[in-house]
Order: sequence, then C-alpha cells, then structure tokens
Amino acid sequence: MYQFTTQTRVRYAETDQMNVVYYGNYAQYFELGRVESMRALGFTYKRMEDEGIIMPVVELHTRFLRPATYDDLLTIQTQVRSLPESYHIEFFQDVFNEENKLLAAGRVVLYFLKKETWKRTIIPADMQNALSKNK
Repeated sequence: MYQFTTQTRVRYAETDQMNVVYYGNYAQYFELGRVESMRALGFTYKRMEDEGIIMPVVELHTRFLRPATYDDLLTIQTQVRSLPESYHIEFFQDVFNEENKLLAAGRVVLYFLKKETWKRTIIPADMQNALSKNK
C-alpha cells in the first residue's frame, strides 16, 4: 500500500454562510492529495499528458462526518491500497482536522486513457514500478 500525506488550510472562499466548508470543495482537497502523492512518486499530470496519457475521474464517493471551517489546517491522507494492473487506479482519501479527527472519507477512481483517442490503456510501467517500490 502506498500512502502520502499533505496539508492545506481552509480559505474563506471555500466556506458557506454557515462558515462550513462547502461539500463540493472536498473533491478539490482529494485532487490536491492525489496530485501531490503522484508528484512525490516523480509524476505530474502534465508529464503524463505530455507522454500521451490522461486520467479522468470516473467515480467519486464521499462520506461527510464532521465539518471543517475557515482557517482549519486540514491533513489529506491519500492511499493506493492495491497496485493497479489494468486501466484504472483507485485512491482512498481521508481528510482530518488539527485534532486528527476524521472529517471526510473518499474513494476516487481514475482511468488511464490514451490522450489522442480517449481509449483505455494500462498504467504506465514506470508508474507501476514507482508504486510497487513505495508500498
């Protein structure tokens, strides 16, 4: 299992009239966690696209347990629990507050597609190798 942790602070613009993070912003927190976890492995979405691979989100599931509010420091934990062997990758993502209480839990599935044709393809070998070395 590969795991990576990053942090972000809740900005005022991410909250609603109740001073609570608007639920739609959790998709962005999950994306931040995925992007930074891939960067830690030596990959970026830009690099993948330059190499002809795009990774659209095809599933997003979120459970909301507790609210986050303006200026909270959030910890985003991203896990790849099993090595992808096919055309998709599954990320499990949890968002914690400063007291280490779980605020939201998510699962996000992305496909590996050929940029030019939008046809499914397998995970790039170098990404597979990086994930297997860091499990």
